[in-house]
Amino acid sequence: MAPRYRDEDDWDYEYENEAPRKKSSSGGKKSSSGKKTQTRSASGRAAGKKKVSAKAKAKKKRKRIFLFMGEVVVLAAMLLVLWVVTRTEKVGHLEINDEEIVVNESVSEEQLEVMKGYRNVALFGVDSTTGALTKNTRSDSIIIASINQDTKEIRLLSIYRDTFMNLGNDKYNKCNGAYAAGGPKQAMSMLNANLDMNIKDFVTVGFAGLIDTIDALGGIPLDITNEEIGYLNDYQYCIAEDLKRQYTPVGSAGMQVVDGMQATGYCRIRYTKGDDFKRAERQRNVLKAIMDKSKEASVAQLVEIANDVFDEVYTSFGIAEITELLGEAPQYKVVADDGFPTADRRWTGNIGSPGDCIVPNNLADNVSWLHEFLFDESGYVPSNEVQQYSDYIISATSKYKPKNLN
Repeated sequence: MAPRYRDEDDWDYEYENEAPRKKSSSGGKKSSSGKKTQTRSASGRAAGKKKVSAKAKAKKKRKRIFLFMGEVVVLAAMLLVLWVVTRTEKVGHLEINDEEIVVNESVSEEQLEVMKGYRNVALFGVDSTTGALTKNTRSDSIIIASINQDTKEIRLLSIYRDTFMNLGNDKYNKCNGAYAAGGPKQAMSMLNANLDMNIKDFVTVGFAGLIDTIDALGGIPLDITNEEIGYLNDYQYCIAEDLKRQYTPVGSAGMQVVDGMQATGYCRIRYTKGDDFKRAERQRNVLKAIMDKSKEASVAQLVEIANDVFDEVYTSFGIAEITELLGEAPQYKVVADDGFPTADRRWTGNIGSPGDCIVPNNLADNVSWLHEFLFDESGYVPSNEVQQYSDYIISATSKYKPKNLN
């Protein structure tokens, strides 16, 4: 924590180790004004004062110099701490109190105990080239990373951005609107409310942060198809124009090492077969490639990268937590990834004012599957809140549902 700013008058302990000076009861005469004047000897020295040798004066001067140098070092250290805290606590860091995040009250104690063994982190990718990471921008990518704290195994789950759900404030719309309305706090509350989760940590990254992270790692391997090349290069061009950067077109298909701009363009493709579902899969592919590539770097290199890109990231993690997580990077392994709602538990269509949405056939049924996927908990019974949201979604969208799906 940065030292609290104190006015000059606050430094009451500056001389706390100095012995108090006693008032002299003799050795001086009072002047007419009532002040004491020192009695001088014939030699002009103050009475009783010994002559200080040149050697002692030099020693005293050196001591003062060392004290001054020590004060400079301490001041420099304080400024360094202040800079680090300012950088990590105010620029890219958001302090979150538990009570600010919604967690369904009727989730069973047993399930809450199960989830304590996992660190669940929300990963948000926002459609921003201007660095708008806090809110007022929709989250194009929503991924839950669930980390088993005993085995270090990670499961990644994309929450499709157009899924019709409660936004965490009893308003229903596409779930990516939660971030635009209330930033990461509301977005995490939305996830917890609809999915019976306990997410209280997040990382948000925009285009620049993703590009610079991948470039700092030396690129990542991706398998690019012929169908993807044209779209990938078109997205690169648009991103490069917005960020005022250069880009290198991808010229051929196949497994290859791509740079940050190319990988970000790849993440944005949604017009091939599979539409937005395939785009979410591409985003998970990039995330897995980043995690694999990070295992090749040293902890010192990863910490340096984290510091370099911190201004382009918004997160609940402080620098100490980030350093700890990076130190454990070689132990992590992605063992499964998927999307929510699942293909056999959803339908898509225009549902009125929200427009084209992904609609869970039954939200509660999807949530049961989610808990089995993330936590190996079969037969999970969703909370009363999730059941209420599920019932509302069914009633609000039933008239738009294609007849052949009823």
